Amino acid sequence: MANRIIPYNPRLKQLARLLRKNATVSEVILWKHVRGKAFGVEFHRQVPMLEFIVDFYCHELQLAIEVDGITHDFNGAVELDAMRQKSIEEHGVSFLRFSSKEVSENIGSVIRSIESTVEQLQREKT
Repeated sequence: MANRIIPYNPRLKQLARLLRKNATVSEVILWKHVRGKAFGVEFHRQVPMLEFIVDFYCHELQLAIEVDGITHDFNGAVELDAMRQKSIEEHGVSFLRFSSKEVSENIGSVIRSIESTVEQLQREKT
């Protein structure tokens, strides 16, 4: 079965490129662990979907991974993130969310969580 592409605003492509070039430390750390089919599936960075950009995305499993920095704790960002996630989930995408602190201080636990989710989604596909 072909990978399903979620529609997106083409104007986001340039912003996604910029975000890839200016990744946060936590995003760089996580990317080192998920790139190159590390879990048997391919993840991409800064992927446009609808009117949003997700940090990491696996087309094959329709799995998005978000790394939330400290700015996600202020000015209604939690509510905005929830709305954004709900909109994308309506297109069949599953989400994993980690804080920047989790990624930088407990990468082993983050990796185990991703592994477990990937394995579960692969089982569900068969």
